[in-house]
Amino acid sequence: MKALQCTEFGPLENLRLAEVPDLVPAAGEVVIEVRAAGVNFPDALMVQGQYQVKPSLPFSPGMECAGVVRKLGIGVGDLRVGDRVAALLDHGAFAEQATASADRVFPIPAEVDFAPAAAFLLVYATAWHGLVNCARLQAGETLLVLGASGGVGLAAVQLGKQLGARVIAAASSTAKLDLCARNGADAGIDYVSEDLKTRVRELTDGQGADVIFDPVGGDLTEVALRSCAAQGRLLVVGFAAGAIPRLPTGLVLIKGCSVIGVQWGEYARRDPERYRADMLGLIERLALRQLVPHISATYPLQRGAEAIRSLLERRVAGKAVIAL
Repeated sequence: MKALQCTEFGPLENLRLAEVPDLVPAAGEVVIEVRAAGVNFPDALMVQGQYQVKPSLPFSPGMECAGVVRKLGIGVGDLRVGDRVAALLDHGAFAEQATASADRVFPIPAEVDFAPAAAFLLVYATAWHGLVNCARLQAGETLLVLGASGGVGLAAVQLGKQLGARVIAAASSTAKLDLCARNGADAGIDYVSEDLKTRVRELTDGQGADVIFDPVGGDLTEVALRSCAAQGRLLVVGFAAGAIPRLPTGLVLIKGCSVIGVQWGEYARRDPERYRADMLGLIERLALRQLVPHISATYPLQRGAEAIRSLLERRVAGKAVIAL
């Protein structure tokens, strides 16, 4: 089979398409014939050796895929060869075959295409865990989403609106804000040309945002914290800007607000039954088209490095997908 492989940590250009042996599942695993794979920010960090986990070399990046079950390991009882599935992986999705633990493989109905299924799991699971399990977002509250046109940001916009919140999208251009509006945002802030704190105050009658969803980090996090309502919740989702902010904890004290880390992977390990119920519920919403991932770019496997690069350079709105 063909696989996009990283043989040494470093620049994305080190990725090479290689011919490797077909995969054999261990006990509790399945082998999936990959039809599409989602591209995510951690893929870039992993290839560059900057992710929290370093796979053994060589490895293929890619943390989510959709395809057809081809082989079953010992002890797998809920899946069958030929099943259409989506799966979450530690890595390995950028290949013609991928191995996944059976408890991280989810059947997808016939009406769901492989590309949206592959672009769905990671970002919507993160957004759901942050908004529902961590922040306990309530109908009628105001949700501010930073980096709102990215994959996880746009998922948070859609979910926030479905949960009954008033959604304010913050992004870096008018075109990106237009996309957010088409996905349910009630208002938008261009934080390149507008002052984020001032605009949040204007849009909330001086009250601030009840929940702030922040996958960006950097300098925006402190500005967002200053835009938080009393007793509000700031969700720390990631650091796409590259810098981990140092927060003025005096503000947390004065506002009586909470700063909550959204670590979806740890939640999945700690509470697997609830995690699986969450995932199946999200896939049901996908099948009903209540949630629709926005795919702005599709690449063949041999251009996988280019796909990751486009994400790093913020040329992707929503998600990019590798199609096989």
